[in-house]
Amino acid sequence: MTKQAAIETGIFDLILHAGPVGKLVLLILLLISVFCWAIIFSKWKTLNRALDENTKFLNFFWQSRSIDDIVARVDQFNSSPVATVFRAGVKELRKLPESDPVPVDNISRALSRASNTEIAAVEKHVGWLATTASAAPFIGLFGTVWGIMTAFQSIGASGSANLAVVAPGISEALITTATGIGAAIPAAIAYNYFLGQIKRLAVDIDGFSQDFINIVQRGSSTATARNRGDI
Repeated sequence: MTKQAAIETGIFDLILHAGPVGKLVLLILLLISVFCWAIIFSKWKTLNRALDENTKFLNFFWQSRSIDDIVARVDQFNSSPVATVFRAGVKELRKLPESDPVPVDNISRALSRASNTEIAAVEKHVGWLATTASAAPFIGLFGTVWGIMTAFQSIGASGSANLAVVAPGISEALITTATGIGAAIPAAIAYNYFLGQIKRLAVDIDGFSQDFINIVQRGSSTATARNRGDI
């Protein structure tokens, strides 16, 4: 048997010989960790795709000659939150006849609602990572305390403090501690990374919303001046 196989067998034995409470703690931490990794892979893919399509849409937006051209091709950017916000703004813009004044406040509210919806969608489940990062070590610590209590109970029952008596309880304590930390570290790293990506996404959306409102206001001012004969 190789050294690596012996270590793997040793770790498996530690888990196998843990008490019911220790096994329950390990099971909880395992389920939490699996759920966290599912969130990590899902959010990493979603955010990267959203940021990439935001860049493509913004380049397309500023290179286009008219709103109609953008509307005709905006469905090519379905994964872009900025494109979704744009659709909400255009929908509100087209509710009134062209001869009426542009309801800038209404458009601003429509953009804000769409922005909040998009940010809430990408934030979904990210908070679970923060919860895991803060709670998993304490769950592991509970297993640690329980394992130490088990070790002391074994000492009391046998009247001896030799290694054979205390080893099962101490092993249980150590394995639950390690598992708790192992679940918390990737969750904390991923949470901070995603938080930065979401802030970047929010900045893109907010900047576009302000630019869109400015474009609408300039268009409204030009149309009003033409109607009055000023230009």
